[in-house]
Amino acid sequence: MYNFKGVALWLAPDAGPDEAALGRLIEGSVAAEKQADLAEVIEQMVRFHPEEPHWYLPFIGVDPACQGQGVGTALLRAMLARCDAERLPAYLESTNPRNQPFYELLGFRAVGEIRAGQCPPVVPMLRRPA
Repeated sequence: MYNFKGVALWLAPDAGPDEAALGRLIEGSVAAEKQADLAEVIEQMVRFHPEEPHWYLPFIGVDPACQGQGVGTALLRAMLARCDAERLPAYLESTNPRNQPFYELLGFRAVGEIRAGQCPPVVPMLRRPA
């Protein structure tokens, strides 16, 4: 049995989300009255997403019992080292304001703010290769 403490999902520069599957997921799981706000958030996310080749971090999570132990840092540093070696930027959207200083310590910088309806703000962040 594995004892996972955290996970990070990175999309390679030549990969992208399955937009049709995402649309079906939203239609089937998001309340109808919230779908327009979510569609606006996604539209703004697309506008901030870098056009140049980059590694994209759509998801990262650490078991709450393991937070503050360096798990997230270890998950990100391994991939950021690859970004540096490949001379490619890394991009993410921070959905939690408490995480922004953590990302900034790793070299990410806010490139704007996404706001729509009743959705909490989302901060797109870009890290240039070191």
